[in-house]
Amino acid sequence: MYDSFEKLKADCMKCEKCGLCKTRTNLVFGVGNENAEVMFVGEGPGRNEDLQGEPFVGKGGQLLDKYLEYIDLDRHKNIYIANMVKCRPPENRDPSEEEQDCCIGWLREQTRLIRPKIIVCLGRISAKRLIGRDFLVTKEHGVFKEKGGILFMGTYHPAALLRNPNNKAPALEDFISLREKIWEVCDHTYDVHR
Repeated sequence: MYDSFEKLKADCMKCEKCGLCKTRTNLVFGVGNENAEVMFVGEGPGRNEDLQGEPFVGKGGQLLDKYLEYIDLDRHKNIYIANMVKCRPPENRDPSEEEQDCCIGWLREQTRLIRPKIIVCLGRISAKRLIGRDFLVTKEHGVFKEKGGILFMGTYHPAALLRNPNNKAPALEDFISLREKIWEVCDHTYDVHR
């Protein structure tokens, strides 16, 4: 167990627990406010993320930023963004169960130190791992479930929205529901309360 984010990040940056360390350009630890009440968790870095060392910086990340801005959230101010695995799976394939198992400890420590009230799972990989094995994004997106004192919600992965634009409107509704939940349960995510 870590007592500082700096030490956790320093150790994570040296991680060689699975084979993904051999093909990464940069480890993608996460970005945002370390005191955030809202945390977003994706599946793993893509090509742009691997090159820049920050999650969600490609076209999917640009779309995510638009959704965040719509509900007054900002990756550098009032939320934290991480992934299930910290290194890019080759060819942007899904991270394997074994890779997720090797990396889950880092995410658990990030979550323990941040202590979010809400975790938003971006896509099926993180939703199945963090919410439940039977989670179906198409049927359960936007639904909040409490686990261990944290509210979890799964929604579409931004990259999936680029491939299937028909889901952009339902995803936006999920973000609007998230804003309402933030107003309900969070103390400082939005500087000025209604």
